[in-house]
Amino acid sequence: MRLPKAAHISRPWRIHELTPDFRLEDVWLLPTPGGREDFPLLVQAIASGDASNSPSLAARALWTIRWKLGELLGWDSAEAGIGSRVPTLRDRLPADLRGAPSGPEFESLPFKSLYLLEDEWATEVANRTVHGVMHIGWIADGSGGYRGQMAVLVKPNGLLGNAYMALIVYPPMLRQIERDWNAHAGDRTPARASSA
Repeated sequence: MRLPKAAHISRPWRIHELTPDFRLEDVWLLPTPGGREDFPLLVQAIASGDASNSPSLAARALWTIRWKLGELLGWDSAEAGIGSRVPTLRDRLPADLRGAPSGPEFESLPFKSLYLLEDEWATEVANRTVHGVMHIGWIADGSGGYRGQMAVLVKPNGLLGNAYMALIVYPPMLRQIERDWNAHAGDRTPARASSA
């Protein structure tokens, strides 16, 4: 479910310190009910997810088109990425975040983890179209449980970057996150999720 941008901005996330020059593109409540201690399951589910194996034909088609376009147009070359076209946001980390775990490596997506805290994980990606951040937070849901919240922050690279951002379709991606969550977290009942 899409949330107002204030749902991200109003929280004291550490990512705010690193991204004052990024635009907050979208904020989503993730379909990932769990308990206080379940945030690592969500992080692992996202990092190990593979949209190319999605049961959703639409999601698979969108990702296939995206990667083929990137290949044909050179969007994802090494010289377009982090450390080449743009410096990594790890260079902006304050000392305490530099000492924190960076988070897991992604199995199939080109994101790089920046930092991982008890309730917050930030990753970055860069290509010829955009320098982007995916921020995942773990928030209380008001009924004793917790859910993931995803914010997407971007620095589009010119007109191409703005056009690219207009084409991103989140619902198939959110359904994939839900499937990956269910696969990692197992059968979660509301009582079990909120008892943690």
